[in-house]
Amino acid sequence: MLILSALRAAADGPSPVTSIFDPLSLPAAEIYTLSLLVLGICAAIFVIVGGLIVYAIIAFRRRPEDDDSEPAQIYGSNPIELAWTIVPVLIVSVLFLVTTRTLLAIQKAPPPPGTLQVTVIGHQWWWEFRYPDLGVITANELHVPVSRAGDRRPTYLRLESVDVAHSFWVPQLNGKTDVIPNRVNTMWIEPLLSGLYLGNCGEYCGTQHAHMLLRVIAHEPAEFDAWVAAQRAPAAVDPAAAAGRSLFQSVACINCHRVGGTVADGVFGPDLTHLMSRDTIGAGVAANTAANLRAWVADPDQLKAGALMPAMQLSDQEIDQMVAYLTTLR
Repeated sequence: MLILSALRAAADGPSPVTSIFDPLSLPAAEIYTLSLLVLGICAAIFVIVGGLIVYAIIAFRRRPEDDDSEPAQIYGSNPIELAWTIVPVLIVSVLFLVTTRTLLAIQKAPPPPGTLQVTVIGHQWWWEFRYPDLGVITANELHVPVSRAGDRRPTYLRLESVDVAHSFWVPQLNGKTDVIPNRVNTMWIEPLLSGLYLGNCGEYCGTQHAHMLLRVIAHEPAEFDAWVAAQRAPAAVDPAAAAGRSLFQSVACINCHRVGGTVADGVFGPDLTHLMSRDTIGAGVAANTAANLRAWVADPDQLKAGALMPAMQLSDQEIDQMVAYLTTLR
């Protein structure tokens, strides 16, 4: 951890990339180290084999003075055969041992005291995040604390799916882990810098697989505690949006969505209690603005083709009232 922290000490925060070559979490650093070893070995093999091929082409090329007789044939060479048997065995053995060590370091690491537990549920095509110890439910944006030297705060994830196979992957934080129906998988992340980390579903899961995006926001501990407190607060009640609130509670929205403190208690769609605290809608398909939210309510399919949320066939006035209410949910 000290080595990784030193490497990133000058950084202002994570860059908005999805690359394993910029690790900012302990398990991702383990994968990065293993990747460098594998790439190094493969590069060495490529250089040696390629060099020998080039040497053979040049050294044994046909020359003008050569006659048409067949060159001397060599049948078998014990030293060469031993070399191309022993060297690959040694390479495979080294890779096996190092890979095993990396897998154990990532998959068997015991959670330290103070570990944050989060249940991740994959849906077509969005992510649900439940914090059972904190009483918080949110969607598409996973909020976690960062770790510091002497103050580790990893996050352990319990991965579940309610429909088809998905895969949770934020390259800067850990490797890809499948999310399988009727099976529970686990993984952990431990960001070392606060900021935004980007990821995606890594397993084809249907029409909008490419738009099943992931956003992990790592906070300083005090900021994370403030976020938790805000998420645990009841939904806002704005008298100016009473018409939209009444409309929301009278249509089918409440069958799929939950808004804390109201009759809306659905479980099929994202929890909307603090909808406007999120940066995006539709699992990252669009920025969470009033204009985009209006387009989403009017017809989700125009922003996310194949979205399972139906168009509610509301009038323009009703859509305005609905959006006016939804934008109060902060």
